[in-house]
Amino acid sequence: MALNKYVGVFTPTELALLQRVFDQLCRERHLALKDREQRDELAREVIQAFENGFADEVELRQSLSKRRMAR
Repeated sequence: MALNKYVGVFTPTELALLQRVFDQLCRERHLALKDREQRDELAREVIQAFENGFADEVELRQSLSKRRMAR
C-alpha cells in the first residue's frame, strides 16, 4: 500500500524497500556519505515518489532514474 493512513509512517517492509531504492540510486549517482545535502534531497524524492503511488521497487527506482536524466 503506497499511501498509509498517516502520511510519513511506514511499515518495516516499506522502509526496507525505500532504503534499497535509496541505496541503489546513491550508487547510480555516485553520492558518497559526505554528499549530505544531495543525499537528503534524494531521500525526500524517494519518499515523495513512494507516497505518490510508486510502490513497486523497480518502478520507484526507474521513476527517479528518469527524473535525473530529464534534468
